[in-house]
Amino acid sequence: MFVVLAIAAFAGVKVGMRAEHDSSSVRRLTTAVIRPVRAAPRADPAPFAGVYMAGLPDSVAPLEAFASRAGTKLRLAMYYSSWHEPFQAAFASAASQLHIMPLVRIQPAGVSLTEIADGSQDGYLVSYADAVRRYGHPVVLSFGSEMNGDWYSWGYRSARPSDFIAAWRHIVSVFRAQQADNVTWLWTVESVSAGDAAVANPDAWWPGGTYVTWVGMDGYYYRPDETFSTLFGPTLTDLRALTGDPILVAATGATSQAGQVAKIADLFAGVRTDHLLGLVWLDANGSHDWRIDTPAAFAAFGRAADQVTSGGP
Repeated sequence: MFVVLAIAAFAGVKVGMRAEHDSSSVRRLTTAVIRPVRAAPRADPAPFAGVYMAGLPDSVAPLEAFASRAGTKLRLAMYYSSWHEPFQAAFASAASQLHIMPLVRIQPAGVSLTEIADGSQDGYLVSYADAVRRYGHPVVLSFGSEMNGDWYSWGYRSARPSDFIAAWRHIVSVFRAQQADNVTWLWTVESVSAGDAAVANPDAWWPGGTYVTWVGMDGYYYRPDETFSTLFGPTLTDLRALTGDPILVAATGATSQAGQVAKIADLFAGVRTDHLLGLVWLDANGSHDWRIDTPAAFAAFGRAADQVTSGGP
């Protein structure tokens, strides 16, 4: 009972690499289906900020350094986990001491979705679920993220949406059977706003509201003319037609060429205006350098985060 209440208190709502997609590719008409917007659910308490960065989940020291330089509090710490990798309970415990909740992106590379769905991988799943249950504090799990993009073996063009749905539902069912009730299930899609043929409308991969707690969307600022509305607007419209679940910007960033400082302010403003749960900044050097590494950018992040999380102007 304490665990369930802890999750509810943290979120105030109902509680479920590809490295960033290279949007510099030739742009085509988006495959998004635009529908009327459903009334936005209000995130309560105020939105929160999280981060992914090098050094996680080996240590919480990078989290402390980032929070110190930005002068703000973090509520989520994301890391990527390969299939068969155990739950990093030591990291989760250390993060919880900082009042930071772990967000784990489980990447099913090297295993088929049908093997997961038919129970062939239950030994691993039961072990993972038991470890999460023993940890006993809130954990966010996201399986097979960005499945509506064509760069992963479990995604668009490489696997059937029906197989993804079956795998997702089976995983959730295994965790529930093991009474790992401290899990928030985050179903994460790639933003369709880039409009290239590599990203499909995410509806076909929807596993159903009883199997999802939060919905995540990933998207990155590559150019100065991009805004929160152009980057996330079409996806947000579609997701709110699909479900009333709370929405998190699950991975985002902006390059210096895009005007990082201004984009940080735009990002947090969009989160607040659209009543989202919050955001996770990808503080990494991947296909592009998303790292916040200047005093001006750290100050912008801390200032914008504090305004959003405190409900300030």
